[in-house]
Formats: sequence, C-alpha cells, structure tokens
Amino acid sequence: MRLKSSVACLVSLVLGLLTTAVQAADEAQLIEAINAYRSQVQRCGEQASPELPPLAVDARLILPANGSANLQDALARAGYPMVNVQAISLSGPRDAGAAMQALQESFCQVVLDPQYVDIGVSRAERDWRIVLARPLLGGRLGDWQAEGQKLLERINRARGQARQCGDRDFAAATPLSWNTTLASTAESHSRAMANGNFFDHRDPDGRTPGDRAELAGYSGQRIGENIAAGLDEVDKVVLGWLASPGHCANLMNPQFSELGAAYAVDPKSNAGIYWTALFGAP
Repeated sequence: MRLKSSVACLVSLVLGLLTTAVQAADEAQLIEAINAYRSQVQRCGEQASPELPPLAVDARLILPANGSANLQDALARAGYPMVNVQAISLSGPRDAGAAMQALQESFCQVVLDPQYVDIGVSRAERDWRIVLARPLLGGRLGDWQAEGQKLLERINRARGQARQCGDRDFAAATPLSWNTTLASTAESHSRAMANGNFFDHRDPDGRTPGDRAELAGYSGQRIGENIAAGLDEVDKVVLGWLASPGHCANLMNPQFSELGAAYAVDPKSNAGIYWTALFGAP
C-alpha cells in the first residue's frame, strides 16, 4: 500500500508540473499574440491605431489571476513605480487564442493604448489577468537635441548589422547623417503629441510626416517616420522599434540617408514622453 501511495503521489506531481508548464506556455503565447496585434495598424471602434512597439514582460506585473487585492497596493509591494496601470480579468478562455479573441472584442482600446510599455500575464485554469502599465519616468534625459543625437548613434549602430524585420531581410545599411531641418520637425511633432495628448503620425491638422517636413523647408523626396511613447531611454526606444516589423523596416531602409530625432515631455499627457525619428533622403 505504501508503494502504491508513493506512485500515486509521483504521478500527481508530474501532472501538476505538466499543467503548470502548459499554463506558462499559454501566458507567453498570449503576450506574443498581443504584441503581434499591436505591431500592425488596427481598427478599434471608430479609431485606427498606428503600429506600436511590443510590450516588455515585467515580472512585477504578474499578479494572481483570481486575486482581489488592490491593484496599486499590489504593485507598490512588488516595487513597480507605476504611473498608469490597467488590469484586465478574463474568465472562461480555454487557451491563449481564446483569450486573445476576448481581448480584441472587448478590450482593444486598452491593448492598443500607446502609453503602456510593460505587461504581465497570469493564468489559473480558465481565469486570466493581464496587467498593462507605464512606469515613472527616470528623469535622466538630456535636452532633446542631445537625446536625438544619441538616437542617431543607436540607429546607426543597428543599421550596421544585417537583420530581419518581420518577414523581410535587410542587409547592413550605411549610417545616417544628422539633418537639422528634420530634427526641428521631429521636435515639433513630439511636442505636439505631448501637449495635445495624442499618438499618431498624422497631426490634428491632418498633416502627414511628409507634409510637415515640406512645410519646414526640407527638400528631400523621401520621408519616413517612427514614433514611440512612454519610454524614457534611447536604448528602449530603439529596441522597441527593432522588435516591430514596420518600425524596423524604416530604420533599416537603405534609401534613407538623413535623420532628425527628438523627444518631448508633458506630465499631463497619458504617456508622459513622446519620441519622433524622421528619416529622409535628398
């Protein structure tokens, strides 16, 4: 009897480990699906969302799926210095695919909100909790021109290596040179997004990146633009763009030869900080 009991306990332990592994895989699949969803232009209600960089997994945001503790208190205990946070609870989805469908149908505005940069997902059988958050800004940034030059350096470092952007292969590209007209245009758009509390390539007056560059006096015929929000470090911005197929393709495009980049901050805005990189070619 003792032997049978030991075998039964061993089988139970193995099944428990398998269940935990399956759930962990489903949590990872859901995060992957959310980031794939954010990486493409999406329609949510009457709004169209631009391509967004991926959310970063933060273990401090992984909270019990069926817990009822105060969200802000839980994150404070975990040591996450959040500014904005949103928790989504789902009950019923059997796997990551079903959970993703529920998010698209009922919570697309939250999932596509550019202010959120971190994510944590937990699951307990058919209960899910998805936590999206934006941390406090670190406050270690220089002025917009200095950080724009850092962005240029990091982008040129990335262009120096062949890479794959989604399903497209790019060879190493020649470095970009700084253009003051593109830089001032980028700063103006970052400032408009921060002060106007919006995140889009098209400004409230309907102008596109090409329109803004032309109005500023840029004579180049080719324009591309990457934007980001909620990130307070140049390296995080570039890594997010490299992980997003559309942003990565802009960054690696060999037809671009010039760049202007800048950030702007407004504490009253949702994302707090907004970045613009404007690519051009004479």
